[in-house]
Amino acid sequence: MPKKGTEGAGSWGDYRNCDLPYKTLDRVLQDISEKETFDYILWTGDIPAHDIWKQTKVSQLATIYNISALMMKHFPDKPVYPALGNHEGNPVNSFPPDYVTGNDSVAWLYDALATTWTEKWLPGVTTATIKHGGYYAVKLSDKLKLVSINMNYCNNLNWWLMINITDPNGELAWLIDQLQESEDQGEKVHIIGHIPPGTDSCVKAWSSNFYRIINRYESTVTGQFYGHTHWDHFQIFYSDDSPGRATNVAYIGPSITPYSDLNIAYRVYVIDGDHRDSTHSVLDHETYVLDLSELNKSDKFEWIKEYSARDVYKMKSLAPADWDDLVSRMEKDDDIFKQFYRFRSKLRHGACDSDCKGEQLCLLRSAKSYSQQQLCAKH
Repeated sequence: MPKKGTEGAGSWGDYRNCDLPYKTLDRVLQDISEKETFDYILWTGDIPAHDIWKQTKVSQLATIYNISALMMKHFPDKPVYPALGNHEGNPVNSFPPDYVTGNDSVAWLYDALATTWTEKWLPGVTTATIKHGGYYAVKLSDKLKLVSINMNYCNNLNWWLMINITDPNGELAWLIDQLQESEDQGEKVHIIGHIPPGTDSCVKAWSSNFYRIINRYESTVTGQFYGHTHWDHFQIFYSDDSPGRATNVAYIGPSITPYSDLNIAYRVYVIDGDHRDSTHSVLDHETYVLDLSELNKSDKFEWIKEYSARDVYKMKSLAPADWDDLVSRMEKDDDIFKQFYRFRSKLRHGACDSDCKGEQLCLLRSAKSYSQQQLCAKH
């Protein structure tokens, strides 16, 4: 109940610390299914709400089954490729290695995900790695592989990492094998995950190793897609040998949830498709926003095309070098930066002083956690 004298939460959601109502998610997915043309969905995790200490293993599984069924209802003929979020665990952020057994084991979750994800979306061959560690690889086409990694093995609130902070459950070793196999076969790889590797939610040792892996396979990895922050932003990888040369980009997509003090949004990526000379790289992305305040007033779902990256930022392409160039232009041009910062919050916030601007630009150039000062000093 709201405090006396304060307004209660809006019918469709609220800017305060409120998760998205079920009816709003149902309607949002319906709108997307009716208005968009696309080939598949990247679902980057965090299904349960933020009432973390009221949750149980039973309630977590009920939420996962319920929302997965909702996705199947609205997208019956579309592949959905999920990644595991940190809120799916119980307790939250608890993801032990698979050799931890008994009541502390996370097998209850991984077994359920293996069953749910392979019901319609993933081939049965992915079951073994999902049950082992909540990650998998699948071919999207003859020359494109999708790798979904469990970013909870870098989650700085996952206390099980105190046992092994560098490569819990052998996920990074497995990733290297997947990337090497694709390099040998002339494939490109897209990576999806929940926690972006360059945020300080990801432990330093794991992030540093991942950064080196991406740089080693920079010609193979042509797309990275994450969530977790709820904001709309990106982070750039740079060569270890030539610090000024951008090698890769992590796209961090905006959330549907308004938690906290944000509007509702989703994104459509345009990928170079299947043809003989395809790069399978990201050619553009478009973001669509729903103003929650107006929605609660009118009960009308009026989506706004917020922006196209190439158009609004005047980019030649979405290659890593062009994202680096954009950050350089933001440094000199406050108008471009203000535009980015407003998009970051899905048209919710606009004020950012010089200290804030410096911090934000540094974060864009820091795809390795706890290394902002070191990486930004090189630019």
